[in-house]
Amino acid sequence: MFKEKLEQWTRVLRNDIGIDLGTASMLVYVRGKGVILNEPSVVAVNQKTGQVVAVGQEAKNMIGRTPPHIVAVRPIVDGVISDFEVTEEMLHYLLNKAQAVSKKMLGPRVVVGVPSGITNVETRAVRDATRNAGASEVHIVEEPMAAAIGMHLPINEPLGNMVIDVGGGTADIAVISLGGVVSAKNVNIAGDRLNNDITSYIRSEFKIVIGEKTAESIKIAICSVLPGGCPIETQARGRDLITGLPREVVVTDSDIREAVSHSIERLIEATKEVLEITPPEILSDIMHRGIYLAGGGALLKGFAEVLEEEVKMPVYIADDPLTCVVRGTGIILEKFESFKDILIADENDISNKTH
Repeated sequence: MFKEKLEQWTRVLRNDIGIDLGTASMLVYVRGKGVILNEPSVVAVNQKTGQVVAVGQEAKNMIGRTPPHIVAVRPIVDGVISDFEVTEEMLHYLLNKAQAVSKKMLGPRVVVGVPSGITNVETRAVRDATRNAGASEVHIVEEPMAAAIGMHLPINEPLGNMVIDVGGGTADIAVISLGGVVSAKNVNIAGDRLNNDITSYIRSEFKIVIGEKTAESIKIAICSVLPGGCPIETQARGRDLITGLPREVVVTDSDIREAVSHSIERLIEATKEVLEITPPEILSDIMHRGIYLAGGGALLKGFAEVLEEEVKMPVYIADDPLTCVVRGTGIILEKFESFKDILIADENDISNKTH
Protein backbone atom coordinates (compact mmCIF):
# COMPACT_ATOMS: atom_id res chain seq x y z
CA MET A 1 0.00 0.00 0.00
CA PHE A 2 2.72 2.44 1.06
CA LYS A 3 4.79 1.48 -2.00
CA GLU A 4 1.86 2.21 -4.33
CA LYS A 5 1.24 5.60 -2.69
CA LEU A 6 4.93 6.47 -2.97
CA GLU A 7 4.89 5.47 -6.64
CA GLN A 8 1.86 7.71 -7.27
CA TRP A 9 3.49 10.70 -5.55
CA THR A 10 6.77 10.15 -7.40
CA ARG A 11 4.86 10.10 -10.69
CA VAL A 12 3.34 13.46 -9.84
CA LEU A 13 6.72 14.97 -8.95
CA ARG A 14 8.91 13.62 -11.77
CA ASN A 15 8.73 12.89 -15.49
CA ASP A 16 9.15 9.45 -17.03
CA ILE A 17 11.21 9.87 -20.21
CA GLY A 18 12.15 7.29 -22.86
CA ILE A 19 15.07 7.97 -25.22
CA ASP A 20 16.12 6.22 -28.43
CA LEU A 21 19.71 7.45 -28.71
CA GLY A 22 20.43 6.46 -32.29
CA THR A 23 23.44 7.05 -34.55
CA ALA A 24 21.31 9.02 -37.01
CA SER A 25 18.30 10.19 -34.95
CA MET A 26 17.37 10.82 -31.34
CA LEU A 27 13.76 10.34 -30.29
CA VAL A 28 12.18 11.27 -26.96
CA TYR A 29 9.01 9.97 -25.32
CA VAL A 30 7.40 11.66 -22.30
CA ARG A 31 4.84 9.69 -20.31
CA GLY A 32 1.39 11.18 -20.83
CA LYS A 33 2.55 13.20 -23.86
CA GLY A 34 3.82 10.54 -26.31
CA VAL A 35 6.77 11.02 -28.69
CA ILE A 36 7.65 14.72 -28.40
CA LEU A 37 10.93 14.93 -30.30
CA ASN A 38 12.58 13.35 -33.33
CA GLU A 39 15.76 15.11 -34.40
CA PRO A 40 19.12 14.15 -35.99
CA SER A 41 21.88 13.01 -33.58
CA VAL A 42 24.17 15.87 -34.58
CA VAL A 43 25.91 18.50 -32.44
CA ALA A 44 27.73 21.60 -33.78
CA VAL A 45 30.80 22.48 -31.68
CA ASN A 46 32.94 25.63 -31.74
CA GLN A 47 36.49 24.21 -31.63
CA LYS A 48 38.00 27.50 -30.48
CA THR A 49 35.89 27.71 -27.32
CA GLY A 50 34.74 24.08 -27.00
CA GLN A 51 31.16 25.33 -26.70
CA VAL A 52 28.15 23.62 -28.26
CA VAL A 53 26.66 25.92 -30.89
CA ALA A 54 23.62 23.87 -31.94
CA VAL A 55 22.00 20.46 -31.40
CA GLY A 56 19.67 18.34 -33.53
CA GLN A 57 18.07 19.62 -36.73
CA GLU A 58 19.73 23.03 -36.41
CA ALA A 59 23.16 21.36 -36.20
CA LYS A 60 22.41 18.99 -39.12
CA ASN A 61 21.54 21.97 -41.32
CA MET A 62 25.10 23.19 -40.70
CA ILE A 63 26.84 20.01 -42.02
CA GLY A 64 29.22 20.96 -44.84
CA ARG A 65 28.30 24.65 -44.47
CA THR A 66 30.33 25.79 -41.45
CA PRO A 67 33.54 27.85 -41.11
CA PRO A 68 36.60 25.72 -40.20
CA HIS A 69 36.36 26.34 -36.43
CA ILE A 70 32.74 25.09 -36.19
CA VAL A 71 32.42 21.34 -36.64
CA ALA A 72 29.19 19.34 -36.86
CA VAL A 73 29.81 16.00 -35.11
CA ARG A 74 27.85 12.82 -34.50
CA PRO A 75 28.71 11.79 -30.93
CA ILE A 76 27.10 8.36 -31.38
CA VAL A 77 28.99 6.09 -33.80
CA ASP A 78 27.70 2.59 -34.63
CA GLY A 79 25.23 2.92 -31.76
CA VAL A 80 27.81 3.67 -29.04
CA ILE A 81 29.19 6.87 -27.51
CA SER A 82 32.32 8.08 -29.30
CA ASP A 83 32.44 11.53 -27.64
CA PHE A 84 31.29 11.44 -24.01
CA GLU A 85 31.15 15.21 -23.35
CA VAL A 86 29.28 16.02 -26.55
CA THR A 87 26.81 13.15 -25.90
CA GLU A 88 26.24 14.58 -22.42
CA GLU A 89 25.42 17.97 -23.97
CA MET A 90 23.05 16.28 -26.41
CA LEU A 91 21.27 14.40 -23.59
CA HIS A 92 21.08 17.63 -21.60
CA TYR A 93 19.34 19.23 -24.59
CA LEU A 94 16.90 16.30 -24.88
CA LEU A 95 16.02 16.22 -21.17
CA ASN A 96 15.54 20.01 -21.09
CA LYS A 97 13.16 19.80 -24.05
CA ALA A 98 11.24 16.96 -22.37
CA GLN A 99 11.10 18.75 -19.01
CA ALA A 100 9.85 21.93 -20.73
CA VAL A 101 6.89 19.97 -22.15
CA SER A 102 5.87 18.76 -18.68
CA LYS A 103 7.41 20.70 -15.77
CA LYS A 104 8.12 18.61 -12.65
CA MET A 105 10.09 19.20 -9.42
CA LEU A 106 12.35 16.14 -9.39
CA GLY A 107 14.87 14.87 -11.94
CA PRO A 108 13.29 12.42 -14.44
CA ARG A 109 13.35 8.62 -14.53
CA VAL A 110 14.84 7.74 -17.91
CA VAL A 111 14.88 4.54 -20.01
CA VAL A 112 17.51 4.61 -22.81
CA GLY A 113 17.66 2.17 -25.74
CA VAL A 114 21.12 0.83 -26.72
CA PRO A 115 22.25 -1.69 -29.41
CA SER A 116 22.35 -5.38 -28.45
CA GLY A 117 25.81 -6.72 -27.69
CA ILE A 118 26.94 -3.43 -26.14
CA THR A 119 29.83 -3.85 -23.66
CA ASN A 120 29.67 -3.07 -19.91
CA VAL A 121 31.97 -0.08 -20.43
CA GLU A 122 29.73 1.32 -23.19
CA THR A 123 26.61 0.72 -21.07
CA ARG A 124 28.24 2.57 -18.15
CA ALA A 125 29.08 5.48 -20.46
CA VAL A 126 25.40 5.81 -21.49
CA ARG A 127 24.27 5.55 -17.85
CA ASP A 128 26.80 8.14 -16.62
CA ALA A 129 26.13 10.58 -19.46
CA THR A 130 22.36 10.39 -18.81
CA ARG A 131 22.81 10.89 -15.05
CA ASN A 132 25.18 13.83 -15.61
CA ALA A 133 22.59 15.37 -17.95
CA GLY A 134 20.09 15.53 -15.06
CA ALA A 135 18.32 12.17 -14.76
CA SER A 136 17.57 10.95 -11.22
CA GLU A 137 17.16 7.30 -12.28
CA VAL A 138 18.55 5.64 -15.42
CA HIS A 139 17.56 2.29 -16.94
CA ILE A 140 19.04 0.70 -20.07
CA VAL A 141 17.22 -1.57 -22.50
CA GLU A 142 18.49 -3.35 -25.62
CA GLU A 143 16.99 -1.76 -28.74
CA PRO A 144 15.58 -4.95 -30.35
CA MET A 145 13.81 -5.70 -27.04
CA ALA A 146 12.40 -2.16 -26.90
CA ALA A 147 11.36 -2.42 -30.58
CA ALA A 148 9.54 -5.72 -29.89
CA ILE A 149 7.71 -4.10 -26.95
CA GLY A 150 6.90 -1.08 -29.14
CA MET A 151 5.34 -3.49 -31.67
CA HIS A 152 3.30 -5.16 -28.87
CA LEU A 153 4.91 -8.56 -29.46
CA PRO A 154 4.37 -11.11 -26.62
CA ILE A 155 8.00 -11.02 -25.44
CA ASN A 156 7.30 -12.41 -21.94
CA GLU A 157 5.61 -15.56 -23.27
CA PRO A 158 7.38 -18.82 -24.22
CA LEU A 159 7.13 -17.89 -27.90
CA GLY A 160 9.88 -17.06 -30.39
CA ASN A 161 9.80 -13.48 -31.72
CA MET A 162 12.34 -12.29 -34.29
CA VAL A 163 13.04 -8.59 -34.69
CA ILE A 164 15.39 -6.82 -37.11
CA ASP A 165 15.96 -3.18 -36.18
CA VAL A 166 17.84 -1.46 -39.02
CA GLY A 167 18.84 1.99 -37.80
CA GLY A 168 21.36 4.59 -38.95
CA GLY A 169 24.59 3.09 -37.59
CA THR A 170 23.76 -0.52 -36.80
CA ALA A 171 21.29 -3.30 -37.53
CA ASP A 172 20.18 -5.36 -34.52
CA ILE A 173 18.96 -8.85 -35.36
CA ALA A 174 17.49 -10.63 -32.33
CA VAL A 175 15.37 -13.62 -31.39
CA ILE A 176 13.41 -13.02 -28.18
CA SER A 177 11.52 -15.44 -25.93
CA LEU A 178 10.41 -15.35 -22.25
CA GLY A 179 11.68 -11.79 -21.76
CA GLY A 180 15.23 -12.57 -22.90
CA VAL A 181 17.37 -12.48 -26.04
CA VAL A 182 17.91 -16.09 -27.21
CA SER A 183 20.22 -15.35 -30.15
CA ALA A 184 21.36 -12.03 -31.63
CA LYS A 185 23.78 -10.29 -33.92
CA ASN A 186 24.68 -6.62 -34.19
CA VAL A 187 26.14 -5.52 -37.54
CA ASN A 188 27.18 -2.07 -38.71
CA ILE A 189 25.24 -2.35 -41.97
CA ALA A 190 22.51 0.26 -41.78
CA GLY A 191 21.46 3.65 -43.16
CA ASP A 192 24.92 5.25 -42.92
CA ARG A 193 26.57 2.31 -44.70
CA LEU A 194 24.08 2.61 -47.58
CA ASN A 195 24.83 6.37 -47.82
CA ASN A 196 28.56 5.54 -48.05
CA ASP A 197 27.83 2.89 -50.72
CA ILE A 198 25.97 5.50 -52.80
CA THR A 199 28.75 8.09 -52.37
CA SER A 200 31.46 5.58 -53.41
CA TYR A 201 29.45 4.31 -56.40
CA ILE A 202 28.75 7.81 -57.77
CA ARG A 203 32.40 8.73 -57.28
CA SER A 204 33.67 5.70 -59.21
CA GLU A 205 30.96 5.54 -61.92
CA PHE A 206 30.22 9.22 -62.53
CA LYS A 207 33.49 10.77 -61.31
CA ILE A 208 31.80 13.31 -59.04
CA VAL A 209 32.06 13.77 -55.27
CA ILE A 210 28.74 14.19 -53.45
CA GLY A 211 28.09 15.09 -49.80
CA GLU A 212 26.50 12.94 -47.09
CA LYS A 213 23.18 14.84 -47.23
CA THR A 214 22.96 14.40 -51.03
CA ALA A 215 23.58 10.64 -50.71
CA GLU A 216 20.84 10.38 -48.09
CA SER A 217 18.38 12.35 -50.29
CA ILE A 218 19.11 10.01 -53.22
CA LYS A 219 18.61 6.95 -50.98
CA ILE A 220 15.23 8.20 -49.72
CA ALA A 221 14.09 9.26 -53.21
CA ILE A 222 14.97 6.24 -55.38
CA CYS A 223 16.72 3.46 -53.45
CA SER A 224 14.99 0.09 -53.82
CA VAL A 225 16.10 -3.51 -53.40
CA LEU A 226 13.77 -4.85 -56.11
CA PRO A 227 13.36 -3.42 -59.62
CA GLY A 228 10.03 -1.64 -60.11
CA GLY A 229 7.81 -1.33 -63.17
CA CYS A 230 9.46 1.72 -64.72
CA PRO A 231 12.88 3.28 -64.02
CA ILE A 232 13.06 6.13 -61.49
CA GLU A 233 15.76 8.77 -61.68
CA THR A 234 17.00 11.78 -59.75
CA GLN A 235 19.71 14.43 -60.02
CA ALA A 236 22.97 14.20 -58.08
CA ARG A 237 24.91 17.44 -57.71
CA GLY A 238 28.53 17.45 -56.65
CA ARG A 239 32.13 18.35 -57.53
CA ASP A 240 33.68 17.00 -60.70
CA LEU A 241 36.77 14.94 -59.80
CA ILE A 242 38.63 16.08 -62.94
CA THR A 243 37.76 19.78 -63.30
CA GLY A 244 37.01 20.50 -59.63
CA LEU A 245 33.90 22.40 -60.77
CA PRO A 246 30.24 21.73 -59.86
CA ARG A 247 28.47 19.14 -62.03
CA GLU A 248 25.06 17.50 -62.12
CA VAL A 249 24.41 13.92 -63.22
CA VAL A 250 21.27 11.79 -63.54
CA VAL A 251 21.26 8.57 -61.48
CA THR A 252 18.64 5.82 -61.74
CA ASP A 253 17.18 3.36 -59.25
CA SER A 254 19.15 0.53 -60.93
CA ASP A 255 22.42 2.46 -60.28
CA ILE A 256 21.55 2.81 -56.60
CA ARG A 257 20.38 -0.82 -56.37
CA GLU A 258 23.79 -1.90 -57.66
CA ALA A 259 25.50 0.47 -55.21
CA VAL A 260 23.82 -0.99 -52.11
CA SER A 261 23.51 -4.64 -53.26
CA HIS A 262 26.57 -5.90 -51.37
CA SER A 263 25.42 -4.37 -48.06
CA ILE A 264 21.90 -5.78 -48.48
CA GLU A 265 23.38 -9.25 -49.14
CA ARG A 266 25.47 -9.00 -45.96
CA LEU A 267 22.41 -7.98 -43.92
CA ILE A 268 20.45 -10.97 -45.23
CA GLU A 269 23.45 -13.23 -44.52
CA ALA A 270 23.62 -11.94 -40.91
CA THR A 271 19.88 -12.73 -40.51
CA LYS A 272 20.49 -16.30 -41.72
CA GLU A 273 23.39 -16.67 -39.25
CA VAL A 274 21.10 -15.74 -36.34
CA LEU A 275 18.46 -18.23 -37.54
CA GLU A 276 21.15 -20.95 -37.76
CA ILE A 277 22.00 -20.62 -34.04
CA THR A 278 18.35 -20.43 -32.88
CA PRO A 279 16.91 -23.53 -31.08
CA PRO A 280 14.53 -25.61 -33.26
CA GLU A 281 11.36 -25.04 -31.15
CA ILE A 282 11.82 -21.26 -31.31
CA LEU A 283 12.66 -21.49 -35.02
CA SER A 284 9.32 -23.25 -35.52
CA ASP A 285 7.56 -20.30 -33.80
CA ILE A 286 9.33 -17.80 -36.05
CA MET A 287 8.41 -19.77 -39.18
CA HIS A 288 4.79 -19.56 -38.09
CA ARG A 289 4.79 -15.98 -36.71
CA GLY A 290 7.29 -14.36 -39.09
CA ILE A 291 10.06 -11.76 -38.78
CA TYR A 292 9.33 -8.14 -37.81
CA LEU A 293 11.23 -5.18 -39.27
CA ALA A 294 11.75 -1.91 -37.39
CA GLY A 295 13.91 1.21 -37.84
CA GLY A 296 14.45 3.36 -40.93
CA GLY A 297 15.81 0.39 -42.91
CA ALA A 298 12.37 -1.25 -42.74
CA LEU A 299 11.17 1.47 -45.15
CA LEU A 300 13.70 0.46 -47.83
CA LYS A 301 11.56 -0.44 -50.84
CA GLY A 302 11.59 -4.17 -51.59
CA PHE A 303 13.77 -5.19 -48.62
CA ALA A 304 10.97 -7.07 -46.82
CA GLU A 305 10.09 -8.96 -50.03
CA VAL A 306 13.71 -9.96 -50.78
CA LEU A 307 14.29 -11.06 -47.16
CA GLU A 308 11.06 -13.10 -47.24
CA GLU A 309 12.21 -14.85 -50.42
CA GLU A 310 15.68 -15.58 -48.97
CA VAL A 311 14.64 -16.95 -45.56
CA LYS A 312 11.40 -18.60 -46.75
CA MET A 313 9.19 -17.19 -43.98
CA PRO A 314 6.82 -14.20 -43.62
CA VAL A 315 8.34 -10.74 -43.05
CA TYR A 316 6.26 -7.88 -41.61
CA ILE A 317 7.04 -4.16 -41.41
CA ALA A 318 6.08 -2.56 -38.09
CA ASP A 319 3.57 0.28 -37.98
CA ASP A 320 5.63 3.50 -37.90
CA PRO A 321 8.96 1.57 -37.79
CA LEU A 322 11.01 4.70 -37.02
CA THR A 323 9.44 5.13 -33.57
CA CYS A 324 9.25 1.45 -32.46
CA VAL A 325 12.19 1.66 -30.02
CA VAL A 326 11.14 4.92 -28.36
CA ARG A 327 7.51 3.73 -28.10
CA GLY A 328 8.87 0.57 -26.48
CA THR A 329 10.76 2.62 -23.86
CA GLY A 330 7.46 4.43 -23.18
CA ILE A 331 5.57 1.17 -22.62
CA ILE A 332 8.35 -0.01 -20.27
CA LEU A 333 7.92 3.18 -18.21
CA GLU A 334 4.13 2.78 -18.10
CA LYS A 335 4.31 -0.91 -17.04
CA PHE A 336 7.63 -0.75 -15.23
CA GLU A 337 6.99 -3.66 -12.82
CA SER A 338 6.11 -5.99 -15.73
CA PHE A 339 9.23 -5.14 -17.71
CA LYS A 340 11.92 -4.34 -15.12
CA ASP A 341 13.50 -7.81 -15.47
CA ILE A 342 14.34 -7.23 -19.15
CA LEU A 343 16.43 -4.11 -18.39
CA ILE A 344 20.24 -4.31 -18.38
CA ALA A 345 21.24 -4.47 -14.71
CA ASP A 346 23.24 -1.62 -13.17
CA GLU A 347 26.66 -2.89 -12.06
CA ASN A 348 26.41 -0.83 -8.85
CA ASP A 349 23.11 -2.53 -7.91
CA ILE A 350 24.65 -5.98 -8.53
CA SER A 351 27.74 -5.21 -6.41
CA ASN A 352 25.54 -3.80 -3.59
CA LYS A 353 23.42 -6.99 -3.55
CA THR A 354 26.46 -9.28 -3.43
CA HIS A 355 28.08 -7.45 -0.49
